[in-house]
Amino acid sequence: MALPALATVDELAAWMQREPAELPEGAALVLDTASAIVRSEARQRFTRGTTTVALAPRDQVVTLPQRPVVAVELVRAGGRELRPDEYRLWRDELWLPGSFGSVVVTYSHGYAEVPAPVRAIVLTLAGRVLTNPSDLRQESVGSVSVTYAAETIGANLAPIERDQLARYRPRAAVVQLGKGRPW
Repeated sequence: MALPALATVDELAAWMQREPAELPEGAALVLDTASAIVRSEARQRFTRGTTTVALAPRDQVVTLPQRPVVAVELVRAGGRELRPDEYRLWRDELWLPGSFGSVVVTYSHGYAEVPAPVRAIVLTLAGRVLTNPSDLRQESVGSVSVTYAAETIGANLAPIERDQLARYRPRAAVVQLGKGRPW
């Protein structure tokens, strides 16, 4: 299932101080691609969704990778489904009543609205791609010369954007246990 773009074409037009009709036909594709790049860097979906993950607890705690956690729908550990009163959720951590080799958690997560800093990074990246679609480093016409920064070449995030997305990254790695379904 394809995830929705983290910004709209209308938002991109406003960001670039243009009318939506002035944007190229490929603007939606550029937004989808910029959104995928941002999600990949942050390792977060940002939009609301439900995920099932198999995790290995550490000191009776598992850290759920997609944030913010909205609700835990199912926890399977020790070969059985745990009741809601048998575990405790605190932010993105699930505290368990005992030691388990693996835990399968189904939970809903994501923001009601894409965080403004994330949307700004998506719009900035998409704007750079649309402003310099040929990936030019330098362009001259007569006595006028324009040099593009390295960040404007290709659909790449600037170091400052990577730094801004770091706060959204999960603090723990997801470990896939065994082959196939672990439960």
